Amino acid sequence: MTQIFNFSAGPAVLPKAVLQQAASEMLDWQGSGMSVMEMSHRGPEFISIYRQAEADLRELLAVPANYRILFMQGGGLGQNAIIPMNLLGRVREPAVIDFVHTGSWSGKSIREAARYAQVNVAASSQAGGFASVPAQDSWQLTEGAAYLHVCTNETIDGVEYNFVPQVQGDVPLVADMSSHILSRRIDVSQYGVIFAGAQKNIGPAGLTLVIVREDLLEHALPICPSAFNWKNVAEHESMFNTPPTYAIYIAGLVFAHLKAQGGVAAMEARNIEKARLLYEALDRDDFYANRVDQSCRSRMNIPFYLRDEWLNEQFLAGAKARGLLQLKGHKSVGGMRASIYNAMPIEGVQALVDYLNEFAGR
Repeated sequence: MTQIFNFSAGPAVLPKAVLQQAASEMLDWQGSGMSVMEMSHRGPEFISIYRQAEADLRELLAVPANYRILFMQGGGLGQNAIIPMNLLGRVREPAVIDFVHTGSWSGKSIREAARYAQVNVAASSQAGGFASVPAQDSWQLTEGAAYLHVCTNETIDGVEYNFVPQVQGDVPLVADMSSHILSRRIDVSQYGVIFAGAQKNIGPAGLTLVIVREDLLEHALPICPSAFNWKNVAEHESMFNTPPTYAIYIAGLVFAHLKAQGGVAAMEARNIEKARLLYEALDRDDFYANRVDQSCRSRMNIPFYLRDEWLNEQFLAGAKARGLLQLKGHKSVGGMRASIYNAMPIEGVQALVDYLNEFAGR
């Protein structure tokens, strides 16, 4: 059987060891006689799963004690509405939210936030085709903004921040880390809020992680639904309503797996090597092109284009025949995209590099 390597941007590949453990526990979790999908979220079995997952994530990211970790339903797109409803109350009206526009996902965040407050696009790389992150000294930030929102890795456009943005005064920094969380070391204390959809580096779709500083739990607008109010969620240990229990269970298995693999530092070293291999193949000549500035190329999501786009379908068919799946680029930008998240082994990247060279006749 052909070895399969799944380069999907999300829902994405999961560690094989995690899938095997979940399969072995599907009908009976650790002698409980129940599948995790059947458990009460308030029962001792699931509470133990949840608390271990929370503790492991806190350890992996070195989350400070004054931050709460929330396991919420939905996805990153939903948090684009939940965030303003939780943070706009910290400033007087008319509130302004600052954004840096670096690609498709920060663009979606801007449009959603505009439903709740005035939006200031402090900087944008749109004119350059979202090929870079604007230099921070060019940002036009608002004094007293409700918060500054950035997407630190653009899944579609393949742009990743190589620095931590600096804010003015006590303005919280909010970061969408959906497609690179746990792939590199971060200093959580430099952010007010970090959020991430699980379906890239953590687990199945339907779960969103929110890491929020405790002093930011008190500012929800009156219109904020109670199930979306971070303070309610934190006070009830993510059990204010029924959480996505099975997704939390899988996330917990992934966290334990990452710890066994050496933690985030070890994953970062592997991700640097995987990205180096792939970018070297793309840059070897002009048969392929990655259009992102080298200073901010993503390690996780690598879009590329064939010099002759009439060959796209032939390229994809040949890739599929070799077990290299989900390489078609997002419909909004075309071309190809290889997502090489934590669970993508270096063997998968090498197989893709071998095919790139073969298809280019090298």
